[in-house]
Amino acid sequence: MENGGSPVKNWRFIGNEKLTQASAITVRGVLNMLMENLNPDEARPVIPLGHGDPSAFPSFRTTPLAEDAICSALRSAKFNGYSSTVGIPPARRAVAEHLSKDLPYKLSPDDVFLTIGCTQALEAIVTVLARPGTNILLPRPGFPYYEARAGFSDLEVRHFDLLPENNWEVDLAAVEALSDENTAAMVVINPGNPCGNVFKYDHLKKVAETARKLGILVIADEVYDHLTFGESPFVPMGVFGSIVPIITVGSISKRWIVPGWRLGWLVTHDPNGILMKQGIVDSIKGFLNITSDPATFMQGAVPEILENTPADFFTKIVNTLKESAEICYDRIKEIPCITCPSKPEGSMFVMVKLNLSLLECFKDDTDFCCKLAKEESVIVLPGLKNWLRITFAIEPSSLDDGLSRMKAFCGRHAKKQ
Repeated sequence: MENGGSPVKNWRFIGNEKLTQASAITVRGVLNMLMENLNPDEARPVIPLGHGDPSAFPSFRTTPLAEDAICSALRSAKFNGYSSTVGIPPARRAVAEHLSKDLPYKLSPDDVFLTIGCTQALEAIVTVLARPGTNILLPRPGFPYYEARAGFSDLEVRHFDLLPENNWEVDLAAVEALSDENTAAMVVINPGNPCGNVFKYDHLKKVAETARKLGILVIADEVYDHLTFGESPFVPMGVFGSIVPIITVGSISKRWIVPGWRLGWLVTHDPNGILMKQGIVDSIKGFLNITSDPATFMQGAVPEILENTPADFFTKIVNTLKESAEICYDRIKEIPCITCPSKPEGSMFVMVKLNLSLLECFKDDTDFCCKLAKEESVIVLPGLKNWLRITFAIEPSSLDDGLSRMKAFCGRHAKKQ
């Protein structure tokens, strides 16, 4: 007998299966699964080549100015109360001015909505668009959280391919073929996660023109903005806001190497007022009214962080990423069963092709990653079928160690000639 009386035959509550299904395909969900495969008796350190958080490594320490800005905001006692659901005015103004430097027009503070990292910005726009019967076009490969959030919100997902033979450009013909009267938006991630590509101006203009032709908006995921180190400079999608409505999501997480600070933004680029007319802006505000806000003291530090971070900090981070990207690209060429279509030029990731026909005893790319974690304490994420997603945003010496272990692992499991 249970405490409190007779036993209950049937409890009437049950967990939401949609949450566990959505979680299973996220980067965090896959990482947790891989971590469970680590050998607890392994003496060597775990090499994390699976997700873009290099903040623990000395080469990627954030700028002291940002740390001091947080401390000053806290000690000022001006930011201990609730924030407006859209963000405090000085922070919204600072983000608008910061992003406007790369645009042919000036953003207004009213175009900026502050969020708990880029993740909440993504959640906001996906939820806003999730009307019955609607679909969204997502890149493949891409950032799995879009699929997870869309699935949880009953928003149909349709995938267009990024073309590795064309530096991972969008297959625009596929975008047109996939779209119908129920398509609301397409997502563009630039610089690319997980491909490490950087889209050129002309290609982004074609993306904008295609979206306009289809009558859909473009969601521009620019969380890795300006983390570029190849021939192509970063071009914000908002440049094309006069062609098609653009929603940009971003944050300070990656460029300042502070993903744990959870300060992001959703920004409307809509000089023609289409997003307002279609009710998107009011829906964004409605979403933010029923969710939480970024910590007010974090918002209080934003103006100082965005306006006064020294340029040499950014230069150091980009140079470190460039060095690591070159190490990654060169070392991967030493592993016969893995090929890299192109050297990464931005973000913190690269996609590589896994040739399982040269190896023994692996069912698929996920099995490969699980056994690599168990035998070598190296965490690499499965990407698409027979593709792997690797981050090079760690200490260069640790990256070299991790890829050496990966080479040894592949050699040990190579098919005998």
